[in-house]
Amino acid sequence: MEKTYLPTVSTADKKWYVVDAENQRLGRLATQIAMILRGKNKPTYTPFMNTGDFVIVINAEKVTVTGNKGEQKLYRRHSGRPGGMKTETFNHLQERIPERIIEKAVKGMLPKNALGRQLFRSLKVYAGPDHPHAAQKPEVLSIQTIPGAKS
Repeated sequence: MEKTYLPTVSTADKKWYVVDAENQRLGRLATQIAMILRGKNKPTYTPFMNTGDFVIVINAEKVTVTGNKGEQKLYRRHSGRPGGMKTETFNHLQERIPERIIEKAVKGMLPKNALGRQLFRSLKVYAGPDHPHAAQKPEVLSIQTIPGAKS
């Protein structure tokens, strides 16, 4: 009788990928990144293990949204104090901390448990085109988020 293959932490082959977020749609980009972080693009995917890869996102300041979401999409945070709710729009947050937009979108697509927190640590987001992970020799990953456009 054959046994089901179960990958171990030591056999998980983790790669590094670089994704350029310039002129990419936020939600479509975040779903692809979340799939890679979970490892769903690999044949060794196991739901309860971290079999995913590392993802470096560059040019986070140039990610786009469609329609009026720039003015209408709101990001909320709370200080924990009474009346401590802070709200800001997509455009304002993109000027202030562009990395947080992609981080928040991807984090919402990961499991809400210890595994999700572990997977989130594999995501590295940078506002500009430079990143400090050249030593890991990341592969460039081309993600096309605009339907019908040629890459």
